[in-house]
Amino acid sequence: MKSLIAVFSLVLPATLIAAPHPFEVKDLVMMDRVGDPQLSPDGRAAAMQLRETDYAANKGKSSIWTVPMSGGKPTRLTDAALNANTPRWSVDGKSLYFLAAKDDVNQLWRVDAGGGEAEAVATLALDIGSYKLSPDGQSVAFSVDLFPDCATDAAPIACTQKRLDKPADDKASGMLYQHGFVRHWDQWMDGRRSQLLIAGFDADGKLGEPRLLSGSIDGDVPSKPFGDDGEYAFSPDGSTVYFDVRNVNAGEPWSTNFDIYSVAADGSAKPVNLTADNPAWDANPLPSRDGRTLYYLAMQRPGFEADRFAIMALDLASGDKREIAPGWDRSAGALKESADGKTLFTTSDDNGEHPLFAVDVASGKVSKLVGNGQVAGFDVGARALLVARNDLKRPTDLYAADLRGRNLKQITRFNAARLQDVRMGDYEFFTFKGAAGATVQGYVVKPVGFKANRKYPVAFIIHGGPQGAMGNDFHYRWNPQTYAGQGFAVVTINFHGSTGYGQAFTDAISQDWGGKPLEDLQLGWAAALKKYPFLDGNRACALGASYGGYMVNWIAGNWNAPWKCLVTHDGVFDTRAMGYETEELWFSEWENGGTVYDNPEAYEKFNPLNHVKDWKVPMLIIQGDKDFRIPTSQGLAAFNAAQRRGIPSELLVFKDENHWVLKPHNSVQWHDTVNAWLKRWTSAEAR
Repeated sequence: MKSLIAVFSLVLPATLIAAPHPFEVKDLVMMDRVGDPQLSPDGRAAAMQLRETDYAANKGKSSIWTVPMSGGKPTRLTDAALNANTPRWSVDGKSLYFLAAKDDVNQLWRVDAGGGEAEAVATLALDIGSYKLSPDGQSVAFSVDLFPDCATDAAPIACTQKRLDKPADDKASGMLYQHGFVRHWDQWMDGRRSQLLIAGFDADGKLGEPRLLSGSIDGDVPSKPFGDDGEYAFSPDGSTVYFDVRNVNAGEPWSTNFDIYSVAADGSAKPVNLTADNPAWDANPLPSRDGRTLYYLAMQRPGFEADRFAIMALDLASGDKREIAPGWDRSAGALKESADGKTLFTTSDDNGEHPLFAVDVASGKVSKLVGNGQVAGFDVGARALLVARNDLKRPTDLYAADLRGRNLKQITRFNAARLQDVRMGDYEFFTFKGAAGATVQGYVVKPVGFKANRKYPVAFIIHGGPQGAMGNDFHYRWNPQTYAGQGFAVVTINFHGSTGYGQAFTDAISQDWGGKPLEDLQLGWAAALKKYPFLDGNRACALGASYGGYMVNWIAGNWNAPWKCLVTHDGVFDTRAMGYETEELWFSEWENGGTVYDNPEAYEKFNPLNHVKDWKVPMLIIQGDKDFRIPTSQGLAAFNAAQRRGIPSELLVFKDENHWVLKPHNSVQWHDTVNAWLKRWTSAEAR
């Protein structure tokens, strides 16, 4: 009955349920999500994508908004029903382009910046996946999924569509594969590749006949599943397009060898590989404003997806390459250039934060501009910065600052009314001496309504990745405030392998999944109990997803004494099977120092299934059935192991979710199930 009340309350008018209360899942799923900030050419306005939750329809709906950089009331340009995304300003700043469906096909649209009726400017037979306007605004590069052998056809889109239109009398459903990927992230592959095309606008502003740019390259531009228009760019004069793509000939499921290519924007020549000398990952090309230099990101080690991304500069005339800021021990994100060409801007994980940095091109000096939380997106103008930022107590909003990050001013407040009605827990970062004597960081979140003379049950959250971090950010799946709102204190540790503490620290987890990271968790738990007397060490549960789920499975047989319960979400249970079952094989092969057949001992060294005989703590197992990264067989095996051992255990399966839980109703069910499990085993009756 309680769960029904919680669900019904979400569809009631906000005025009927608004009252001060601890932060909970219904607050989380109903938050408006601000993203993709874009600064107008004159620097006076910002455009953004806003995702609002339609709880009745069980999905988010996105729309395009603008707001003055000086602050003021935001203006909605598209109705939420259109589900518009990816706003981009026209060159003259008078209109905005975006992507949205028309007759169930994702098309390019345009709307006046001052408001009015939006119109589709493309009528292609296939979805446009991403796009980028040329510097003069007369053409657009965009991506479409095509069959590779249609690339040589005079009409590649029509060729692909014809093949997709399966004859009605063809009842066979089999798909024959000659190589991987067979499936990726949450989709079975059908043989199509995301290819880069270009088309000009006609006199009426409509998209003309497209030409293929990526040629016969058998790869995805942009990359799948999360690539975007940051993976290709026009030269300043519009004559050349640069893009990155994985070298499929190296074996796609076990290769991280991306290269950057250049191609004539008129499609008159084949693409040319500019980074063939680097067998590792080259990404995110950014031509300088003067057209002389191509900036990009580059890793050094093939097969490693979490290597440090260095900032590189390629002299386009001589072909010489140099690293900018070689002494900066952080992994850079996508780049933007200042108007005068002297500075590059980027973000990176950094000691529990994800700030915005400025990098001097000549000297390599790095300066932190905007910190104290997570910079989730940014844009750069001639005189100002546009920054999307959040932290552990605030979801993302837009901020304006000068080019040195000073005078930071919030210009949107989309969730102000919701935030006024919720109470969140205070948080504090701490450090301790971890494995090998290294300084390790974690943080504690106090429960809502905290009283100093009380002890509180603890949710001990273990992050995934494993090369990731629990930072000062507002997360929509693993948000510590949802536990603080339920009366739990939260402890989390950024163990060896976490990002933002230098590349050597990140590297330390590879081939040592159950070693130094576990030691850090143990030492961090002891340090937190000593430092924070309100933590009740006798009423604590450990929980995590992905690698965090693996670690929970490992803890179950190797460090189960402190825990009253465990929660493992999409966690690795059998590292050996994972080496064959996952789609991105490079991950397991790097993390275990080779293939399963060449280095079987490494896969067994920290394999949770070998310690099931020592399991004894009640366990909740959660699995997304569309998760091809850590397949359902891993979750089923963990559940069967717990059941066979006679351990109190439950299995929650989402047939329609992947590695993440994305649908609003599923998120509510996930949190309700996890919270009920934690309360059950940390209650007074359970002791």
